[in-house]
Amino acid sequence: MTRPPALFPLFAGLETLEGVGPKIARAFQGLGVERPKDLLFLLPHSGIDRARKASVRDVVPPCVVTVEVEVGQHLPPRSKGRPYRISVRDAALEFQLVYFHARGEYLLGLLPPGQRRVVSGKVELFDGIAQMPHPDHVLRLEEAVDLPPFEPVYPLTNGITQRQVAKAVAGTLARTPDLPEWIDGPLIAREGWPAWNAALARVHAPQSQADLAPTDPARQRLAYDELFAHQLTLALARATLRKSKGLPTIGTGALQAKVLRGLPFSPTAAQTRAIAEIAADMEAPLRMNRLLQGDVGAGKTLVAFQSLLIAVEAGGQGAMMAPTEILARQHHEGLAPLAAQAGVRLDLLTGRDKGAERAAKLADLAAGRIDILVGTHAVFQKDVVFHDLRLAIIDEQHRFGVAQRMELGAKGAATDTLVMTATPIPRSLALASYGDMDVSVLDEKPPGRKPIKTALIPTARGDEVVAHLARAVAEGRQAYWVCPLVEDSEVLDYASAEARFAALRAALGDVVGLVHGQMPPAEKDAAMARFVAGETKVLVATTVIEVGVNVPNASIMVIERAETFGLAQLHQLRGRVGRGAAESTCLLMYQAPLSESGERRLKVLRDTEDGFRIAEEDLAMRGAGDLIGTAQSGLPRFRVADLERQGALMAIAQSDARRLLGDDPALTSPRGQAARTLLWLLDQDRAIRLLSVG
Repeated sequence: MTRPPALFPLFAGLETLEGVGPKIARAFQGLGVERPKDLLFLLPHSGIDRARKASVRDVVPPCVVTVEVEVGQHLPPRSKGRPYRISVRDAALEFQLVYFHARGEYLLGLLPPGQRRVVSGKVELFDGIAQMPHPDHVLRLEEAVDLPPFEPVYPLTNGITQRQVAKAVAGTLARTPDLPEWIDGPLIAREGWPAWNAALARVHAPQSQADLAPTDPARQRLAYDELFAHQLTLALARATLRKSKGLPTIGTGALQAKVLRGLPFSPTAAQTRAIAEIAADMEAPLRMNRLLQGDVGAGKTLVAFQSLLIAVEAGGQGAMMAPTEILARQHHEGLAPLAAQAGVRLDLLTGRDKGAERAAKLADLAAGRIDILVGTHAVFQKDVVFHDLRLAIIDEQHRFGVAQRMELGAKGAATDTLVMTATPIPRSLALASYGDMDVSVLDEKPPGRKPIKTALIPTARGDEVVAHLARAVAEGRQAYWVCPLVEDSEVLDYASAEARFAALRAALGDVVGLVHGQMPPAEKDAAMARFVAGETKVLVATTVIEVGVNVPNASIMVIERAETFGLAQLHQLRGRVGRGAAESTCLLMYQAPLSESGERRLKVLRDTEDGFRIAEEDLAMRGAGDLIGTAQSGLPRFRVADLERQGALMAIAQSDARRLLGDDPALTSPRGQAARTLLWLLDQDRAIRLLSVG
């Protein structure tokens, strides 16, 4: 697929723009601008009101003002290092223009006494006298006509000025072609969006603050273009994956019924719905690519196991993969009673399996004697061969990007894929990261999970917390104590895990254990095992316990310096308790005084256990990039779209992209051709490759 000729001027070198030499072109790279087209999406982030006023008397300094003045006397500095002053008079007031390190003859030429000029700049009061240091603009009356009443302010980087950016943007706009419309006509009409060229012209020439808001129709339109191009790429990836034929996997329901009969409770409506959605996908002749999103304790394990049983009922095998060995072992232990209930063979494969034992497992797997295999990445090594793998489940998805999902799909001839995450993700971000997948959500807690009491406690009352722990331990209960950092650090006054461990050991005796990320894996596993077995009652830990550790008897979670953690992390940590019969508590210890955002975070956590509400709040407070650590999340970086404020557009973009591909899979219709142009414009090379292949 070749680039449309109409776009050639936008893909030329930056130096083809007037006023851009090699040095400025290099500096522009600091703004992510490498070709003229990148300047179109470098939007002004604020603006300066340059509307003409009659007099400085009409404004309240300090502020920017634009007035016409008559130039009066020049007052050169009497000694070195003093400023050069020029008296000027507007319609009602006399004030001074102030220059530092300026040459007198240059200023006499710029501001000849007795002549009229328009000056624009920041006015300040100094000893009760109004003055304007270094005006931004000094213009003859005939030139002042060109000064925009509202001047856009662009992001800058070293070696570039506002004027250079504005000039380069103007040059790019002048060479921007008229392109055919890629947005659906009815959508444009409904939203009242301008055409693409008109939108670009408007965002680069805002008339007021309102034009800079994410709600401005021109900005909404350009944000939509970006989200639509992104969703089109994901939809193409999804279509490519679905083109590879799946095997219809039809369960009999017999094994699933055995498991349900053995449960002490009925599944929630959300669990039943998710299982039905998965069964329908597995039955279809296309490959399943589904995300199962559930909050802490929403019962993903049951849904996963019933899905694996569908594969077994149909005569195939299932596999479940976890990111770490601890989690793989835990899944294996959690599923074992269910497997016994169903009467199927479940086995575990990790990097620890060696020699004859490993060979025996691999032989059983290849012969189809193992029905369900749980493991780490070891499951996907070359020598691991399944007899008939129908379903692969991946746990804790945020460690796998779209690319890894595609590789995984290539492993089984027609394997269905189900991905699970316990991190509730706001809808807009879920679509950005997983738009190529179909999503099932578990949004209710199974019966019997008691609410967790959450309290905020200042660190000054730490002794009371320790006393509370001593009583709980005496009653046979277990607790986690989470610390922010491992070693004492000079710079941060965080209590370290090492120091906290020593203090608690002194207070409570040898029932206290320690686990942190810098311990050798074997020591870490041993410390965890002692806690699971109930030999240690209090586990001092860093955030290594955030994901997936399951100790039903642990009913107290103390999080020290809770204000230093993110909301999602606090929610995950709290989810480690409340898994057994005992009443559970989570104590958030904070260092007073709290910042405004710290207080807001801790209060949100205290007031709700709903992970999805917490995630939406987190997004509003921290922004999309920080929320899932952009680098490892595979979350795209958008130049225009603002996922916090324009997230609602993402869902429209997804259904629009899927509909367009449904009607026109090869993008050959007039709108399809226009959409191809958009993919080129927004560097969606992956989509372009998929189209070329497809």
